[in-house]
Amino acid sequence: MQKIVLTFGLISGAILVAISVFIWAAMIGDNGQLNAGAVGEFTGYVTMIVALSMVFFGTRTYRDKHLAGSITFGKAFKVGILITLVASTIYVAAWMIYYHTSEAAQHFPEQYLNHMIEEVKSKGLDQTQQDAKIAQLTQQMEAYKNPIVMMGVTLMEIFPVGLIITLISSFILKRNPSI
Repeated sequence: MQKIVLTFGLISGAILVAISVFIWAAMIGDNGQLNAGAVGEFTGYVTMIVALSMVFFGTRTYRDKHLAGSITFGKAFKVGILITLVASTIYVAAWMIYYHTSEAAQHFPEQYLNHMIEEVKSKGLDQTQQDAKIAQLTQQMEAYKNPIVMMGVTLMEIFPVGLIITLISSFILKRNPSI
């Protein structure tokens, strides 16, 4: 199982990094300006789904090559979640490297905060509600400067997608042995 988890996790991680670096560079312009907000976010999640499809293929490979074509939901879930963890770790590491080596990416939190403040202002909230929401967003961006928080936030971008794909794949691929 370990070889399959690592192989499919690394493939998934490589797909994520290859496409995500391109998306990050496109979304965060040379001057740190945030570009293509909703389109970039949609493209990012599509990329995650495509890359994490390796969960399905890895679980199927394990079932067919090592378990004579049958696998329980629990075993399929274990394989899938381990593939997700490998891919997620690679994704988080890639973002941390990109963030700390790209000057433009280092301006991302500030640009994103400005973008979110504009959205808050456009919602027609009263001044007290606006001020409270802006204070909350500012506090979150301040916390994001902590590398542990940054890694956690980045992990929470991808891990839930992998968890959903793992659950779906485990349900589709489970096959109890014939008795």
